[in-house]
Amino acid sequence: MADYKITFARPALRELENFEAHVVRRIFPKIESLARQPRPPGCRKLVGEENLWRVRVGDYRVIYSINDAREVVDIIAVRHRGKAYD
Repeated sequence: MADYKITFARPALRELENFEAHVVRRIFPKIESLARQPRPPGCRKLVGEENLWRVRVGDYRVIYSINDAREVVDIIAVRHRGKAYD
């Protein structure tokens, strides 16, 4: 199975840019791992959403969509858990 391509929505990139470097260093390997396994153990499909998933990275949540036909994982948001679902 080929790796999926990771893309970022513009708001997700802005969110990452605003985090401190040590937070980004912790989150980014998890995002990269989604290319190999877009539905890793511990990921959850968001209730009420057709194609949105989330994965935990400590107190942060990575919210993303998966397009299996195009083999693309699109990172929608990266937020602290308290603001992840706003």
